[in-house]
Amino acid sequence: MSMAKKVFVFATMCLGMFIALLDIQIVSASLRDIGGGLSAGTDETVWVQTSYLIAEIIVIPLSGWLARVMSTRWLFAVSAAGFTVMSLLCGWAWNIQSMIAFRALQGFMGGSMIPLVFTTSFAFFTGKQRVIAAATIGALASLAPTLGPTVGGWITDNYSWHWLFFINLIPGLFIAIVVPILVRVDKPEWSLLRKADYFGIVLMSLSLGCLEYTLEEGPRWGWMDDSVIASTAWIAGISGLLFIWRSLSYVNPVVDLRALKNRNFSLGCFFSFITGVGLFATIYLTPLFLGNIRGFSALDIGITIFSTGVFQILSIPVYSWLANRVDLRWLMMVGLGSFALSMWLFTPITHDWGSAQFLLPQAFRGAAQQFSVAPTVMLTLGALPPERLKQASGLFNLMRNLGGAIGIACCGTVLNNRTNLHYSRLADHLNNTNQAMDSLLQSSTAHFIQGGMDLLAAQTAALKQLSSLTFREAQTQSFSDAFLLIMVAFIVAMLMVPLMRKPGAVKAPSPDAH
Repeated sequence: MSMAKKVFVFATMCLGMFIALLDIQIVSASLRDIGGGLSAGTDETVWVQTSYLIAEIIVIPLSGWLARVMSTRWLFAVSAAGFTVMSLLCGWAWNIQSMIAFRALQGFMGGSMIPLVFTTSFAFFTGKQRVIAAATIGALASLAPTLGPTVGGWITDNYSWHWLFFINLIPGLFIAIVVPILVRVDKPEWSLLRKADYFGIVLMSLSLGCLEYTLEEGPRWGWMDDSVIASTAWIAGISGLLFIWRSLSYVNPVVDLRALKNRNFSLGCFFSFITGVGLFATIYLTPLFLGNIRGFSALDIGITIFSTGVFQILSIPVYSWLANRVDLRWLMMVGLGSFALSMWLFTPITHDWGSAQFLLPQAFRGAAQQFSVAPTVMLTLGALPPERLKQASGLFNLMRNLGGAIGIACCGTVLNNRTNLHYSRLADHLNNTNQAMDSLLQSSTAHFIQGGMDLLAAQTAALKQLSSLTFREAQTQSFSDAFLLIMVAFIVAMLMVPLMRKPGAVKAPSPDAH
């Protein structure tokens, strides 16, 4: 295959990965509109995103085994075709139940496209070309979730929520046609179906599905105080332990946990986990703050977040130039450190922060994403022999998504618990000795009396207003705490980078290898 054809095929597969990742967050800023269109409440609408995440997180680690069975070519083509059909059905959904079902199937079909891009890039490219390919993958892997709320907000405001899904149709069809014609990386091994570890697949699906549900719903329902959350947490833990035992003892495990014996790969999975925390938790926190505290619309939220993507794109050529001249471990340290710095720049956040105040922290975060994700890909997967890349890349990508799920869950818990704590502390200062409070209550009471209220009603309304302002400030302080927690995680990760070895050159497999 000529280099031009390889680049074209690689770009086509990257497009598939991009739309699969974009669809994780594309609905996040538009859940209210989707719920209104389908006559669904908030508790039901949140499943439009949760069902996609659960299905995707289950299929990603399975993709390595499925690629060996079906071949990279046909698994990617089937995934793209299925993703396209499910996108069409999501746009045609007639009630919230059908939407949740189609979103789960959309996530399941699209999830396999993500890790397959990683393995194909290592099969197609070597040397400096491989560094550029890893930089491209790293950029798209972190850029797609970042742009999701922006794209989704713009589409919903200018068209309708149905087009959040219809925009996938043309690229999905294009990928489903091009990939089977041009991709020739390996051949199918249908014999693997006879000796597959189906019990291990069930254990893994049960563990990851219940874990994702627990992490998504736990902060809203008080974690173990809720009987359903407690049950899913126990099921996730027990089935997870059984899956680990099964994978280490079975001759042909569905996920190659033995790859974790490689120091670079195990550390790389840890760094993938941490970058997942940073990518998804900040995408969760920023729109939540802008929507709840500032009252921004979906489009305004998207425009504010958009600067992160701009600075990441601007950093791609800088990273690509440095990656061929500087030890990737140093670049990773710079990326992780810059991400920690960006989180620190978020900590002075106040209730009136908008686009101008978010610009500098997001500029650092955008560049940090490129310098964190791309070298992690190269250092982690570059340390493994080609024949183990398929299964290993699935595990590597799983860790990023798990990091995102756990990061969001932790941030949700921090917001709930710390808001109550900050509210209590602020309320302690609201007493008769506080002259600023007395002045505010007097002016508010006078304002309500002028509006036609009697004295008692005006005083009650003034107190409610004071309580609302106090709660807003408590919420804002809890966002600062969440950003601080993410900063600590990235500092720990940065200090662990020197433990990684610089991988030697890895020989790429031939295009016909299987």
